[in-house]
Amino acid sequence: MGDHTAKLILDVKNLVVRYETEDGIVHAINGIDLQLGYRETLGLVGETGAGKTTAALAMLRLVPDPPGVVECERLTIDGRDILNMPSAKMDDVRGKDISMVFQDPMTALNPVFTVGEQIAESLQIHEHLDKRDAMKRAREMLELVGIPGSRAGDYPHEFSGGMKQRVVIAIALACNPKLLIADEPTTALDVTIQAQVLELMTTLKEKYDTSMIMITHDLGIVAEVCDVVAVMYAGHIVEQGTLEDVFNRTKHPYTEGLFNSLPNIYNRTAMLKPIKGLMSDPTDPPPGCPFEPRCEYALAECKTRNPDLVPAGPTHKVACLAYEQEGFHIKRRI
Repeated sequence: MGDHTAKLILDVKNLVVRYETEDGIVHAINGIDLQLGYRETLGLVGETGAGKTTAALAMLRLVPDPPGVVECERLTIDGRDILNMPSAKMDDVRGKDISMVFQDPMTALNPVFTVGEQIAESLQIHEHLDKRDAMKRAREMLELVGIPGSRAGDYPHEFSGGMKQRVVIAIALACNPKLLIADEPTTALDVTIQAQVLELMTTLKEKYDTSMIMITHDLGIVAEVCDVVAVMYAGHIVEQGTLEDVFNRTKHPYTEGLFNSLPNIYNRTAMLKPIKGLMSDPTDPPPGCPFEPRCEYALAECKTRNPDLVPAGPTHKVACLAYEQEGFHIKRRI
């Protein structure tokens, strides 16, 4: 993780997102910091409802307003102030400097345009290519993601799920973005196709020198593709560090719970140990640590005090009051 802004593709300080609805205020993100160096891949991990997608939408300035309210001390991408950028300028940045791959390729593609037209469109808008050159480049992009360029004239419904996701990746990478955000990009795919798509993304990321944020609930994917990891829970980052920090020196009880609920490949008879309980209601967050109601290490003060993210090593941070107690260590099963 870089130490000053010049080395960072992404610098987010104290991002807060809430949705003000008739049923109350939904506290989606509660003051997170994220930093990402050039050519690094950040794994943003957590269960459904943790705020991962909202964080990505906030970086792209796509949180619907109303009901969404975004507050942030600093949000820069490649040194550019995204927070205060005029909307028209932001339209140029999206798709050119930052691109996003969504989790469901079925809804990400427009059924009435050919896949070639959909790739060419972003090239015409951002690279100012004429239609012929844009289509030529679109065919090259298809080849790059392992689809014959001759299929540029086909429509999305003529492709399988895995092929559709490759098309979505081709669209996202067409303008050679500096930052690619992938939101659960393989959830809708079966396991073998999943592996192929991840391998493709990693290869292309290296080819294009792109930085990437991989949003996922799957620790296997994180181990495969990420350099740095931020674990999110109920709109907070609870643990953050290098892949090795988080996987080999796990410090937060929630991260431990994520690992312990994975199947043990070495002992097939070992029982899965799911995390008990559910995430707290984002319209009514608990006054203390958000994980306290589900935590087996909880102390009395966890009910009332929400911990700060504190250093747990040179590149490692954790938000846990129990961790701050002398002699505390968690019991990783795997």
